[in-house]
Amino acid sequence: MPIKVLLADDSEIVRRGIRALLRSQPEIELVGEAADFCQTIRMMNELKPQVIVLDLHMPDGTEATLLDVKSHLHHDSWVLAMSVSNDPETKALAESLGTFPLFDKMELGDKLIPTIIQLVSPKKHNLSAS
Repeated sequence: MPIKVLLADDSEIVRRGIRALLRSQPEIELVGEAADFCQTIRMMNELKPQVIVLDLHMPDGTEATLLDVKSHLHHDSWVLAMSVSNDPETKALAESLGTFPLFDKMELGDKLIPTIIQLVSPKKHNLSAS
């Protein structure tokens, strides 16, 4: 069963690149794409993805909006935060969401797929052992 991923970024160009990367992997299913936080929250509730690849700096983003994302996160889902900024504020924002790593958008190519698989695989293994 493929890993369900929701992609959330306001840039169509960035989404296009990540979309191609995700779709190149048979073990990953891109279940939706959101261009802002409101769409992200709606799609999280509708699609119940296992992983949300989330741009921390979308136009409708406020601290309250990010907390809303966190409050709608399902217990078996992960948020992978990404940003073009790797400053202490952005790192703190990612940590407040409880995200795994903070990805630099320019370095996603080598790290995104292995991280998604690593996050979800132990859960699959634990579920099958029950």
